[in-house]
Amino acid sequence: MFTSITVCLDMFGCPNRCKHCWVGHSPNGNLKNDDLKFLAEKFRPFTNCLTVYDWYREPDYKDNYKELWDLCNSLSDTHEKHFELISVWRIVRDKEYVKWLSSLGLNAAQLTLFGGQEKTDYYTGRENAYNEILEAIEILVENRISPRIQVFVNKDNIDELPFIENLIKSLDLENRCKSFGGEFSLFLHQGSCDGENEKLYAIRVTSDDLHKIPQTLAKYTLKHFNKTNMEEVFGKTEQVLYEELINDNSTASYVSDTPVFYIDKEFNVYPNVTTPEVAWVLGNLKTDKIETVLENYAESKSVAQHTRLTVPLCNIVQSQGDCKSQRLFAKGDYIEYLLNKYCRK
Repeated sequence: MFTSITVCLDMFGCPNRCKHCWVGHSPNGNLKNDDLKFLAEKFRPFTNCLTVYDWYREPDYKDNYKELWDLCNSLSDTHEKHFELISVWRIVRDKEYVKWLSSLGLNAAQLTLFGGQEKTDYYTGRENAYNEILEAIEILVENRISPRIQVFVNKDNIDELPFIENLIKSLDLENRCKSFGGEFSLFLHQGSCDGENEKLYAIRVTSDDLHKIPQTLAKYTLKHFNKTNMEEVFGKTEQVLYEELINDNSTASYVSDTPVFYIDKEFNVYPNVTTPEVAWVLGNLKTDKIETVLENYAESKSVAQHTRLTVPLCNIVQSQGDCKSQRLFAKGDYIEYLLNKYCRK
């Protein structure tokens, strides 16, 4: 028995094809409510605290999102609040959506920018995404929900940050949110280096980029992460991490008593560690017994779990790291980036 299990089924996919997306790109599905019930039935015998979600890419993407929300709650032992991740695609197309979010008590919602229209549309992978994000901001504020702006930064778009600073000022979001008792927030980061974002490794930010960050955006970011300087936010250079880890012969387990599992539209199961790819697959709910899937997790039998548990970290670093790279990483993100590469070699 597990203390708790959270399962997330990718029922419908996502309208976007974001170039930073750590869960990667795959064709959208069109699963049925019975598929979600099937999922819950499979995992329920193995915990007294099951939480079920109908998405792990885009929330509320399907027209019957209210019905799915109620179904997830009925299948779960917990009653979760709505994530502060919302569907920008839906909020500009469905007038009832923001009212529904408000009825659930949502006070803040996250939206992602990459700069101006050209960069944001490009990195979101969808035309008119930027304009829809601006429209979504207005809809949120009008309904007393505070926008939280996330900005992914790399060498290709870091010069767009002054534009974002001016945009935030022109929209007067801080004062407008205060007017209804809310709080505007914003943060910058480079993201992890898995999924689609791994393809942007070559343009990952380096230390000499950080001085380009406008002071206002840095202030918001430090407050969001509760850090004292931007180096703490963006992490260490790959060179420093390489030197730190090249003599580290430790191994590690990703097994938890409170696991979160991602299940794709083909019913392949992955632990929620990094991008769901072949090296992490635990089995398939349609072709394998659930006992086998959970045993593969608990005993670290997936290729990636087994590798991290049995191969000394220094060997992974020596094989896949770049001892001269000045790209910035959080330590955990760097280890998972190298592990994913190692498992593909």
